[in-house]
Amino acid sequence: MFGATFNPMESENWRVLLLQPVIDHISKVFAVALIEAEHQDVVGATEVRYRNLSEVTKLMMRESNSLPVVKCIYERLPFPARNGGLERAFIEWAQADSQIHAFCKVSETRHDFVRLRYVKEDGLPAFYSPDFLVRTGDAIYLVETKAQQQTTHPNVQRKLKAATAWCGRINGLNAELRGGLPWHYVLLGEALFHDWRSKGARLGELLNFARVRPLTDVSTQERLVF
Repeated sequence: MFGATFNPMESENWRVLLLQPVIDHISKVFAVALIEAEHQDVVGATEVRYRNLSEVTKLMMRESNSLPVVKCIYERLPFPARNGGLERAFIEWAQADSQIHAFCKVSETRHDFVRLRYVKEDGLPAFYSPDFLVRTGDAIYLVETKAQQQTTHPNVQRKLKAATAWCGRINGLNAELRGGLPWHYVLLGEALFHDWRSKGARLGELLNFARVRPLTDVSTQERLVF
């Protein structure tokens, strides 16, 4: 970091450690290092613990900020009251498209078992829940809908890497242990969504087109998902 041996007790070197950029850098490096130190490679048979969305028997929502659906275990699905237009449009399209067999809006607070761990830009660990779970005849998708300008945000990209790695681990299981279908992650920008929908395309085709293809290298994010 300093390009040379650094002794904080020498002269007044310790004052450097009070600078905010230095504090941020040290926090970022040590946070990742501590999490990596806790990581253990597991060798042996894989234990799969199944959780069902139906464990959450009902979702609380306002009728004015929800839509009736028939392809979900819940009778209605919510969308945000503020800036929720994209999620509302996604629910409408998924409900109307015959390629979509089932889907659900994930509740961050109620579906707390549908979440992934990732490392934020500042180096601190955090949890992330995708917006939707979607099943077609060919795959299961974890879908995140975002305003176009937000798709390149560093933390959004870190979530993408963690979710892609998690799907890779799921796909490494025998088919009968993962519902017989491959799992994919989709970061769906608003511009692409509306472009395909306006042209009369199928949502299932869009998800297959936009799904993230995993890289072959193993990153820190991949080692931190569970």
